[in-house]
Amino acid sequence: MKPLVLIVEDDRKIADLVAKHLEAAGMDCRLQHEGTGVAALVEELAPALIVLDLMLPGLDGLEITRRVRARADVPILLLTARDGEGDKVLGFELGADDYVTKPFSPRELVARVRALLRRTKATDEKILERGTLTIDPARREVRRAGEPIDLTSLEFDLLHFLASRPGRVYSREALLEHVWGRDRVVDDRSIDSLVSRLRKKIEPDPAKPRWITTVWGAGYRFLESE
Repeated sequence: MKPLVLIVEDDRKIADLVAKHLEAAGMDCRLQHEGTGVAALVEELAPALIVLDLMLPGLDGLEITRRVRARADVPILLLTARDGEGDKVLGFELGADDYVTKPFSPRELVARVRALLRRTKATDEKILERGTLTIDPARREVRRAGEPIDLTSLEFDLLHFLASRPGRVYSREALLEHVWGRDRVVDDRSIDSLVSRLRKKIEPDPAKPRWITTVWGAGYRFLESE
């Protein structure tokens, strides 16, 4: 079954170009040319991934990202001419998974979409039990003391990577490479933002983290403290 990609882009030529290359790469595409109604459309279609422009009639891409992320864990790739660092950081803070700026290389876009789809595929890895945390990579689910925790794709990837290697310290650069990959458009501050969001979701007291701890001057590590 081909993965369904929802392309939200008001420039019809660009939308058609993106769809052409993704369909040639073995995906199905659905096009949407305005921001209004995207969150409901995501619930209706349950796409495998969303390619989302930031500047749209109706709702802009950042507000759409916030609304979609409140309802679903579908990967979101932002595709936009707005290349300011503030837009990128805000996009990631709201839950976007990747960011490509216009003008763009269709081949690079396809590669990034494939990477996000691979990241969300079920795996045969074993369930991790870390104190009261249970991390299931096959279902991409996390529970604390039996209660489900809703994580974005990037948050899950970071948690699973660190929890698979408890006690080891990883620099921000190393985490960027492992979570986003070598071909990325983010910097060290994106890891700090991602860690902060993850702590708010999994830690009983984010101000005094038990699991994801900071090693000053070195990076982050996961500790089995419960």
